[in-house]
Amino acid sequence: MNPGGAQSKSQVAYHWIKERIARQEYTPGYRLVLSAIAKDLDMSVVPVREAIRQLEAEGLVTFERNVGAQVSMVDDSQYRHSMQTLSVLEGAATALAAGRLTEDDLRRARAVNDRMIESLDDFDPSAFTALNHEFHSILFTKCVNPRIVTLVEAEWARLGHLRSSTFSFVPGRAHESVREHENIVRLIEIGAPLGEIEKVARRHRAATLDAYLVHEHPDETFGLPAV
Repeated sequence: MNPGGAQSKSQVAYHWIKERIARQEYTPGYRLVLSAIAKDLDMSVVPVREAIRQLEAEGLVTFERNVGAQVSMVDDSQYRHSMQTLSVLEGAATALAAGRLTEDDLRRARAVNDRMIESLDDFDPSAFTALNHEFHSILFTKCVNPRIVTLVEAEWARLGHLRSSTFSFVPGRAHESVREHENIVRLIEIGAPLGEIEKVARRHRAATLDAYLVHEHPDETFGLPAV
């Protein structure tokens, strides 16, 4: 392959990937599998790798050892705001739903969390996030205030458009998250005060945002305060 041809193909790959990032088909955290992209474009991996390097230089893509290439969180202010909002709303919704949750609900929540634990050995951030949503939905959908439930679900949907999975950026957070899940279920099970349930559920969500901020913005000192 001559240099001119290689450059031409790398530019084709560059624009193809960049277009999908721009229209959010590839959301932040989305893993860019070079061999799959090369197959879609009917070219070798070499020009795709060059395109990835160009996108990395522009800040649109990050590359980490043992993780690979993924779409970066270019402007994460919206993500921060949604996570902060969800922390408050979901904490309240979980507490207000606690009295309505049955033994069967808590068994289902634990079963989902068990599946999350099992998935840690062969970790897929997007699949883990889907299970995470399922777990929390069991705990908040019986909230006595349906308006709060609507707002929580809207923020979950908004996060889905903003990024593929926070756990793509901070996979180590997943191990802490499943332990915190069990603690939330236990508090509901023993009939802990609603204020305590809300505090723990809220802090659980805030801890994920804090882990992301530490990873992506180590020089910044802000984040959600401990509650």
